[in-house]
Amino acid sequence: MVRSIRIHTFGGPEALEIEDIPNPEPGPGEVRLRIRAIGLNRTEATFRSGRIPLRPALPTQLGFEAAGEIEKLGPGVIGFAVGDRVSVIPSFAITEYGLYGEVSLAPARALAKVADDLSWEDAAAIWSAFGTAWCGLIDIAQIAQEQVVLISAASSSVGLAAIQTARAVGAVPVALTRTAAKADSLRGAGAAHIIITQEQNITSEVMKLTAGKGADVIFDAVAGPAFEQLAMAATSGAIAVVYGAMSPEITPLPILALLTRQLTIRGFAINAVTKDDAKLKSLAHFIEMRIASGVLKPTIAKTFTFSEIVAAHRFLESGKQVGKVVVTVP
Repeated sequence: MVRSIRIHTFGGPEALEIEDIPNPEPGPGEVRLRIRAIGLNRTEATFRSGRIPLRPALPTQLGFEAAGEIEKLGPGVIGFAVGDRVSVIPSFAITEYGLYGEVSLAPARALAKVADDLSWEDAAAIWSAFGTAWCGLIDIAQIAQEQVVLISAASSSVGLAAIQTARAVGAVPVALTRTAAKADSLRGAGAAHIIITQEQNITSEVMKLTAGKGADVIFDAVAGPAFEQLAMAATSGAIAVVYGAMSPEITPLPILALLTRQLTIRGFAINAVTKDDAKLKSLAHFIEMRIASGVLKPTIAKTFTFSEIVAAHRFLESGKQVGKVVVTVP
């Protein structure tokens, strides 16, 4: 038997329960991993709370980002060996594999080898953050040098990854944050400009920064009423890429911005994009090359132990973190 984290009812962090389950056997195209670190994602907290339409039969496992060692290969797996250090790229449904556990199955197509000099914590903090940034900024928006990119929830792991990704291709990242408390961290992460949304008008500030032109790309995790300000801060022909809905409020359709700025609005989820083998390969190549060179580096806000999963989810939902929340597994 091995320990796994499951939920028997939707609710707060206390819904996460550690329990013993049979050691799983990998099927065709799968491997069994000894998990060493788990990367937590807001999608998992949203799922746990029952706020998204996906409602599988309970109890259910969850988790789609982790790093560890391969314990066993399933039939047909090539390119990997028992003992390999690997991390998992989110490319499947949140409940399909239970990466919140001491041991988990994972699809071999979703694995990336981990360098010996990379910590388990860093390895578990790469793929959801930089993968989401790649999907939205590189694959969909196709950002280019000197383009202005507005990044909401900039202190999140994805926000920080988006800042680094924009910098990596010569674009200009503008970080949005509610208060000034995280401003220094965002500057240190590479933000060219910072807008304090509780104190400054987003549209006005962007127009000042761009000499009245507006932003080329909007990368938004929040939605809600503030989305209209983001849309009005866009330049003509801009694209708004939405990957989250952190705001509990209704998001109005910014019809005037759509018409006057010829704005394109596009949504996506990383595990939908990475179901495509070619896109998964391109994502992995872009990120692996830049992790190896030091151009991209994950930011870890805080680590928790496996037994502290409830506290880890509470911290994840507190909004206090700058970067990724990681759970270590003994």
